[in-house]
Amino acid sequence: MKVIYKKLGREKAFGLSDYGANTIVIDSRLKGRKHLEEALHESLHVYFPEKSETFITNTARKLANILWRMNYRRVDNSVGI
Repeated sequence: MKVIYKKLGREKAFGLSDYGANTIVIDSRLKGRKHLEEALHESLHVYFPEKSETFITNTARKLANILWRMNYRRVDNSVGI
């Protein structure tokens, strides 16, 4: 799955998914737990396109809660100046 980061202000969304292209787009401004939940949410849309928005939202929230309690945190490994 390809993950793209960009600002999604015009789309009025935190993330987008494209099942056919096997791609998710995450708003580049998201941090912490919200980033985790949104990445899971959009990934679930790609892997389970037949599921309802309610199912996707609830499942992403539950998975994010579990991973967050396990101390999952995103680490930025990029080299910046």
